[in-house]
Amino acid sequence: MARQAKAARDRAEPLSTMVYRSLVDRLRAGTLAPGSRLREEDIAAELGVSRTPVREALTRFQVRGLAGASSYGLTVTELDRRQVGELYAMRAVLEGAAARFAAENASAADLVAIRHAAEIFEEEAHDAASLARANAAFHESIYQTARNDYLMRMLEDLNDSLALLPRTTFQIPGRSEEAKREHAAILDAIERRDADAAEQAMRNHMHKALAGRLKLQFSLVARPA
Repeated sequence: MARQAKAARDRAEPLSTMVYRSLVDRLRAGTLAPGSRLREEDIAAELGVSRTPVREALTRFQVRGLAGASSYGLTVTELDRRQVGELYAMRAVLEGAAARFAAENASAADLVAIRHAAEIFEEEAHDAASLARANAAFHESIYQTARNDYLMRMLEDLNDSLALLPRTTFQIPGRSEEAKREHAAILDAIERRDADAAEQAMRNHMHKALAGRLKLQFSLVARPA
């Protein structure tokens, strides 16, 4: 961790940004779970930095809704069902816009990149973790093709919030096969330059992802009387 701090200094990257990104990476890796307490002094010691950049990073964490005050101190946010629904509603809007812009702006090289990412998801990713990584790469290829810096910044913020969600929906049996078909519909619309169809296909993908997320994170099975 101390090496990360030195690397940040060498790149002239603010230490607070390095701390923030390190915490988000831990969320995504599952080593920092929702409800975990965030101790300023512990984080500073682990990363080999002073408490000032840690304090700044934790303030950013709070502003982004990734942490909040509790009776135990500052803790990682635990999303309830309503918040998960709101998060995916915004994801459908922003990712739908990205697919629309991709259909309008894609170059031949962009289409090759998106298709390659889709093929990796279909053919090379097998376990849930590799499927999640390949899925992220597919979506990232669309973000890049959209060519809209403002949208990219909003998606970055949104994806930081998605790190609060434990596990991956690809742990659900059959979800990866559904996602392959959804990816194919998105790719087909982008390749045909059909912006309306691309946006709708992406929104459908997000709605299916939300259904999987709710199934994974919240029990939908009625308890016996």
